[in-house]
Amino acid sequence: MLTRIAKARATVRARVWDLLARRPQGFPWLMVAGKLLSGWVVIDLDATLITAHSAKRGAAATFKKGFGFHPLGGWCANTGEPFAMLLRPGNAGSNTVADHLRVLTDAIAQLPAGYRRKILIRVDGAGATHDLLDHLEQLNRLWRSVKFTVGWTITEADETAIAALPETAWTDTLHQDGTVTTLAQAAELTGLNQRLAG
Repeated sequence: MLTRIAKARATVRARVWDLLARRPQGFPWLMVAGKLLSGWVVIDLDATLITAHSAKRGAAATFKKGFGFHPLGGWCANTGEPFAMLLRPGNAGSNTVADHLRVLTDAIAQLPAGYRRKILIRVDGAGATHDLLDHLEQLNRLWRSVKFTVGWTITEADETAIAALPETAWTDTLHQDGTVTTLAQAAELTGLNQRLAG
């Protein structure tokens, strides 16, 4: 039944996206750092904790010492639509790669065929696993480009690598509109961070 529902949703979405593209302003492409990401569909993967105040089916203790559920979802940043959702008990892990792969697969299946050529996947630190990143790389084809950005929890190894950077390694960052900000800086840690071994 869930497969039939997903197919029906994808069929309706293809029609709605066709109508969106026909508007005078066209399809809602995202603006990032002052640049229009024309042609790119952005999928955000993220989990959230939902508190339950009684022992409901699937409710369990969470990693943040609460009690409830820990669903993982995939959303389209262009349109704000939920593409896929995996309902999970509260004790589901945050770095569970099998869950990320399932939600990602379900989310991509919701994309109308003409919008699967350029996909940007955004995941927080829970997605910082080799298996997920390897899978994202393997999604690239001659006809499809898949890019991704993944969050990262800073550890002592990262702090040590950051401290080893020379002052000249740092560059200013950008606001969403592309203008320079001096509030934050960025630097490349490749080769200095022992956590990246292998």
